[in-house]
Parts: sequence; structure tokens; C-alpha cells
Amino acid sequence: MHRRAVLAAGSAVAAGLAGCTALADRTADHDVGMSAHAFRPDSLVVEVGDTVIWENTGSRAHTVTAYDGGQPEGATYFGTGDFESEAEAREAWYADRAGSIYTGDRFEHTFKVAGTHRYYCIPHERGGMIGEIVIEE
Repeated sequence: MHRRAVLAAGSAVAAGLAGCTALADRTADHDVGMSAHAFRPDSLVVEVGDTVIWENTGSRAHTVTAYDGGQPEGATYFGTGDFESEAEAREAWYADRAGSIYTGDRFEHTFKVAGTHRYYCIPHERGGMIGEIVIEE
């Protein structure tokens, strides 16, 4: 077999396996996974009263941190580390990495207010690790 044919076959196998990885992530026992720099999926639609489970499926420490101005009126602040606000979560993370969840760790939150709830990962926000949970009635 010629070198180009081998490379093409290898690329096809890699592309096929990439699809398997994405499928495996969706069928796992969590709602949102965390890769190196992304929430997967980065947008999720659920109903009022549903609990969303985030799991760190990557190899880096992450946070789930709600944006103070990114929640519907009347919504409870949410995030890893049981902080009362985004500012408190940021300060604690920069002081001693408080609020981090590591590979295999989970965080869950029950949403009681309809609307869009925006959140991010403190150490990876600049890299685009931002997500949203849309809660429908």
C-alpha cells in the first residue's frame, strides 16, 4: 500500500473514532462534561425543577461558576465551592484554587427559575469555557 493510502485510511479511522468519543460522552451518567477547555455540551435545555450534573471528564481542574448578571431574576446563585456570589468565587479561586473540581468529580444544581442561566470555568474563561442552561416551564 502506498503512503498516501495508509494516511487516508488512518484519517478515516481517526474521524470515525472521534464520533464515538462524542457519542460516549452524551450517553454517560452526567448532563455536562468538562474537557480541557470546554463544557460539553455548552448549552443544555431542561425543565424547571430538573437537576443538572456536571462531571469533570478532563484532566484539568475546573469550576462551574454562575455569572452574577447572567441569571434570571429570582434565581439562586450556583457554583462549585458553595460561594454566595461570582466575586466571592473568583477571589477564593485565585487565593487558593477553592471551588475546583478535579477529574471524575461532580457538581449538581437544581434549577427552580425558568430562563437562561449563564456560567463559566474561572481558570478557562478566557479560552472560551462558557456555558448556559436554559430552563423551560
